[in-house]
Amino acid sequence: MIEVKNVTKSFGDLTVLHDVSAVFESGKTNLIIGQSGSGKTVLMKSVIGIHQVDKGQILYDGRDIAAMGKKEMAKLRQEVGMLFQGSALFDSMTVEQNVRFPLEMFSDKTRKEWDERVDFCLNRVGLSHAAKLFPSEISGGMQKRAAIARAIVLQPKYLFCDEPNSGLDPRTSLTIDQLIHEITQEFNITTVVNTHDMNSVMEIGDHVIFIHKGHKGWDGDKETIFSSGNQDLEDLVFASNLYKKVKKYHNLE
Repeated sequence: MIEVKNVTKSFGDLTVLHDVSAVFESGKTNLIIGQSGSGKTVLMKSVIGIHQVDKGQILYDGRDIAAMGKKEMAKLRQEVGMLFQGSALFDSMTVEQNVRFPLEMFSDKTRKEWDERVDFCLNRVGLSHAAKLFPSEISGGMQKRAAIARAIVLQPKYLFCDEPNSGLDPRTSLTIDQLIHEITQEFNITTVVNTHDMNSVMEIGDHVIFIHKGHKGWDGDKETIFSSGNQDLEDLVFASNLYKKVKKYHNLE
């Protein structure tokens, strides 16, 4: 579990986050949503520790990252998996080598154990057949799955996904969403997803945090979002005609 307590973050005279509090729960996909410029990306980067907050606390299972020394922070980094927007695979490495890379950097296990872990992760994301291929030889969706395998190879407690469906077609996006959700539940990971894809919200939104103009405007799950009563959230999630159809379907009007 990750707790965000009364976090404020400014850049110069511009305050981007205003007293934001949130809880990201283990075993759930926790989605951060909001308009461009709302502060959702700054919130995620603050939680990861890229930005140092002005006020408030960020706790990883009770551990305050602001109070961590270099050794403690290095240990925390090894508990974190990252899925980047552009997959960020190394072009000169095969899929297998990309997934193994974090093990070579941070794991003190044997090479045999590395191979077993890589094989397991590739099999889990359905890419065993592509292990020897290079990123340029596989599709965008397969690249994303390879990036997921790399993100979980160190068995992280926490997984951060930045716009995981960016550049993918709807069908592939659904596959990636389902994979992230399955892995989160299967390994009881605290997963935080920064997204503008409202299909993802309705598909895997176990816990949704809506950031509006730097404030937490609402939080809940994909079911209660229909009755949030927050007009800004409704404007973001649904086009007016679609929203009316969805509300009618759920007998909420």
